[in-house]
Amino acid sequence: MSDRFFDVHSRSMRTLNLPRSLLAGLVLAVSTSAALAAQPTPFTATYQVSRQGEAMGEATITLKPLGNGEYEYSNQIHGTSGLAAMLGANSSDVTHFRWNNNAPETENYTSKVVALKTKQRIMQVNWSTKQVSVEDGKGTMNYAAVPGLVDRNTLLLAIGLSLRNGNQNVTLPVGVRQQVEQQQYKVQGTESVQVPAGSFQAERVTRTDSDKHFDAWYVPKQYPLPVKVAQSEGGDLTLQLVRYSSP
Repeated sequence: MSDRFFDVHSRSMRTLNLPRSLLAGLVLAVSTSAALAAQPTPFTATYQVSRQGEAMGEATITLKPLGNGEYEYSNQIHGTSGLAAMLGANSSDVTHFRWNNNAPETENYTSKVVALKTKQRIMQVNWSTKQVSVEDGKGTMNYAAVPGLVDRNTLLLAIGLSLRNGNQNVTLPVGVRQQVEQQQYKVQGTESVQVPAGSFQAERVTRTDSDKHFDAWYVPKQYPLPVKVAQSEGGDLTLQLVRYSSP
């Protein structure tokens, strides 16, 4: 071999022999970038809400960062027609969650429903003691928290983020009033869905561990939330995406 080959080879080896501090910095930068890329992007989504086939209101769901890996996820439903409008029915669900192990993990959740009278539920999760406290006016319930715990408000988002990662079967620990439920969801196939926001080829997800009706149609490569939801819990509600925006 020529002397030139050995000279070039020697310079290449010296180039690759980087100082450990520089290598450490590069590894940290790459890992930090990957972690940031995995975090959810803020958004605002608006849905048409109907009950048993009749339009009743509009839902606005927002996600915004609070800093230090924490987020606020809000779902506001306003009655705009029919009996819901007459009663001035509104609901507000607000969750603060932390981003942990590439998934949301609830820190606190407040649900408030106003229709003739007001109902409220507050859930607090103390991750230091790993305890959940739920207060809904009927007494305080306490139970143990588990890693990855979410609440019923952030459930749709948690499913969508799991689908985005390629999962077809999703099991989520959901904090309800008295306990943690290990809720199971499965992709049943791809279907054509028409909603006010447009036409989509969406993955239909159903809940498989309960007889409560739940169908949600996701386009996980496009949105972290479903484009349509139909569920029996809460009064046979159907939500259809009207518009979605993300900065």
